[in-house]
Amino acid sequence: MSEMITADLVDLDLSADTKEAAARALAERMVSLGRVTDLEGFLADVAAREAQMPTGLDGGIGIPHCRSEHVTEPTLAFGRSTAGIDFGAPDGPADLVFLIAAPAGADDAHLTILSSLARQLMNADFTSALRSVTGPEGAAALIRGDAAPTSEAAGEVRDAESPGGEGGTVGAVPAPAPVPAEERTDGVVAAESAAAARAGAGEPEAGRPFRIVAVTSCPTGIAHTYMAAESLENAGREADGVEVVVETQGSAGFNRLDPAVIAAADGVIFAHDVPVREKDRFAGKPTVDVGVKAGINRPADLIAEVRGKAERGESTAAARPGGTPVDRAGEPGDGYGTRLRKWLMTGVSYMVPFVAAGGLLIALGFAIGGYRINEAKPVTEHFDWGQVDSWGALLFQIGGVAFGFLIPVLAGYIAYGMADRPGLVPGFVGGMISFNINAGFLGGLVAGLLAGAVVLAIQRVRIPPVLRGIMPVVVIPLISSMVVGFLMLIVIGKPIAEAQDAMTDWLGGLSGTNAILLGVLLGLMMCFDLGGPVNKVAYAFATAGIAVQDPSDSAMKIMAAVMAAGMVPPLGMALATTVRRKLFTPAEQENGKAAWVLGASFISEGAIPFAAADPLRVIPASMAGGAVTGALAMAFGSTLRAPHGGIWVTFLIGKPFLYLFAIAAGTAVTAGLVVLLKGMRAQAPGGGTGAAPGTQSASQSKEPVAA
Repeated sequence: MSEMITADLVDLDLSADTKEAAARALAERMVSLGRVTDLEGFLADVAAREAQMPTGLDGGIGIPHCRSEHVTEPTLAFGRSTAGIDFGAPDGPADLVFLIAAPAGADDAHLTILSSLARQLMNADFTSALRSVTGPEGAAALIRGDAAPTSEAAGEVRDAESPGGEGGTVGAVPAPAPVPAEERTDGVVAAESAAAARAGAGEPEAGRPFRIVAVTSCPTGIAHTYMAAESLENAGREADGVEVVVETQGSAGFNRLDPAVIAAADGVIFAHDVPVREKDRFAGKPTVDVGVKAGINRPADLIAEVRGKAERGESTAAARPGGTPVDRAGEPGDGYGTRLRKWLMTGVSYMVPFVAAGGLLIALGFAIGGYRINEAKPVTEHFDWGQVDSWGALLFQIGGVAFGFLIPVLAGYIAYGMADRPGLVPGFVGGMISFNINAGFLGGLVAGLLAGAVVLAIQRVRIPPVLRGIMPVVVIPLISSMVVGFLMLIVIGKPIAEAQDAMTDWLGGLSGTNAILLGVLLGLMMCFDLGGPVNKVAYAFATAGIAVQDPSDSAMKIMAAVMAAGMVPPLGMALATTVRRKLFTPAEQENGKAAWVLGASFISEGAIPFAAADPLRVIPASMAGGAVTGALAMAFGSTLRAPHGGIWVTFLIGKPFLYLFAIAAGTAVTAGLVVLLKGMRAQAPGGGTGAAPGTQSASQSKEPVAA
């Protein structure tokens, strides 16, 4: 905090009796030094921030703060009150008051001052020193970190830059030595170092420390978050045989604790006032869950409580499988190919709702307003409540807005899956550039991967602990957006756009045999993993083609083939369970009834229960039926403007009767193959036919019984 506070900004005899008067007294010092240009305007900003949430902290501390256009440079003023001033803290008035001023938009300075100061305030020696210091110079030096403790029993604080020389002793309780940088990370280095030290010393496993992982967070994500972290870490160091590693989920994002550290933990402490992100990582362990202020005020009690739970064998429920795409994206143990697939799936998963909503709105706009609705005036200029065409234009234009987010969302959430929240800004920027230069779906994929890679590269750079809080919210988005923007606009964007145009032209020229072969390929992809990555790639390829206000005829044919093929697996299973019920278990027979509706609605996942029970027969049969349907749909030249809806959007399909025939043909092929393959399995060695797979004896089949 060098130069943020000087002796002129310290008032050790603050006589104010209200928080407004205290802020004014300290702000006047800032004005006198030229750091605040408009006293009343700045105080209005301070009051506005105070109105959002009281800035009083337990322990007799007040930290009024704000960002203001009337501030010229990051500044910290300190006042000490004898009578105490009410800043809204539960435990009473504050005698230590810190006024923090940052220029408008200077989130980096704001977060740096607040997070660093918050950690210092949790050290009793530091606050005692501030209450005892006799001169403004000593107080300013203490807050800046320029004063270091001596080893004398009297606990005097000495000027770190001139020990024993100028400045000499300023008479205060010793300020704490800064925690080493390796202990200021998310605990991974500290934990590994401690483990290595124990191993080197030959300490038996039975005598290892009790390991605790903790998460702290608060609504503003600044002061209380870091104060609770510091408090828990200090309590862990003071406790006998305890190691505490804290993950701070502040306003600047967070870096996840190493899964190995979590796995080795004996207990978990959540000190939070907002939901803990990715909470399932900690499931299955003894857990204490409290508000963030409990982490500040009684850390020793929380440590004792979690140790007690561990001794009694109490723990939370085990983690649920699955989770959000981001929860599953890029775990450290995964190979590169697996992580790449998860990153791409993250982007596609978040993109699909935009595609479905926007596409259906555009399709409804055409259905209501006619094929020339894309030429209608903006509804902001002309809208007639009584005209059907106006409503059609409204739906069409809302759908167009939703489609405009398709590529940015794809790129942004690919980067999010790779690098968490800091990846969002460069990802969205790169995706929007891809959209603007017509680089399309391919450009969005490349932009998202670039953004995530750039952020991950920046995060590998070692930086001072005091700057870590601002990196994810300011520095990383700034640098990564510049790099990704440069690459997309100057280096690779144009070649990708040209490749996209070439592919579009090639698809537009497909006819006859080539178009049918494309339909076969898309049908196979849609039915290979029933909603998985391969299915999503084919679907995203099709929807990207119609994600414009005036899609080409070839793009609409591809969309028609993809949706038709995706309907086949569940419809095929539904038909098979109807015509040969005895080949299926009772549970599969019930699933078959639901599969009629799921298939008709273009939900390929309706076939998953069947594929999970018997993949070697269901998946090949589904792929065969999908290939037939895709080929027929392309051969018939059916078109589709909507990206979803199944048979419920038949009125939007070109050549609808031929389209439905293609679906029926593929459904029949899938059902026939499934019945044939399952019938062959059910046939007894002696030539007889067994009952349903779930009822045949072990001697009748060497394969596992379908559940």
